[in-house]
Amino acid sequence: MKKLILTTAVLALTAGVSFADTIRMGTEGAYPPYNFINDNGEVDGFERDVGDELCARAELTCEWVTTDWDSIIPNLQSGNYDLIIAGMSITEERREVLAFTQNYIPPTASAYIGLSDDIDVSTAVISAQTGTIQAAHVAQSGATLLEFANPDESVAAVRNGESDAVFADKDFLVPIQAESNGQFSFIGDDVPLGDGIGIGLRKSDTELKAKLDTAIGSMKDDGSLNVLIKKWFGEDAITY
Repeated sequence: MKKLILTTAVLALTAGVSFADTIRMGTEGAYPPYNFINDNGEVDGFERDVGDELCARAELTCEWVTTDWDSIIPNLQSGNYDLIIAGMSITEERREVLAFTQNYIPPTASAYIGLSDDIDVSTAVISAQTGTIQAAHVAQSGATLLEFANPDESVAAVRNGESDAVFADKDFLVPIQAESNGQFSFIGDDVPLGDGIGIGLRKSDTELKAKLDTAIGSMKDDGSLNVLIKKWFGEDAITY
């Protein structure tokens, strides 16, 4: 799950969502299995399933909007959509400019993968997606940080020798490592970061936040959220 680090303060809009209108759900569409664009050109993945179910339970009419990760918060504040559901971990820094629902994925781990499992990640060149909490972690670790605009580029940097390892959400890296035919290995221990994934909203949208919190809570209570977590992340995934 992606963990955006805010580098500039963004002022929230004061106008709230009108529930007579369609709720526009902003996502990246480039971070499987959380969200991606399928062969039909539609948003797909874990968050598509969760988002559609939340809208049904909250009795909201919703539509999906995609945007680049590095502009996902400014576009929310500019009114281009009404919420962010994009693998965004809840952090104290982000709470300064956003309101968050309760999490819909528990806190999970980040991890390193590289072409060898004996790389010293504290001194190596590490690639990470720009604007993420993983990138901030690397920058503070003593390693050399190499940032890329999207997660696939950060993985490609290891393959082409630009970096020694990539640091990202483990859920994102597991299928990449598994499908690499032994090219990639996990390095060292998992690194816990963030407080779980939540939906980000403008602070003014208190009514929408309350509706979504109630819907998320109901999915936790009846077990349907755990079903979707296991569907997309496997039977061994961390659940509620």
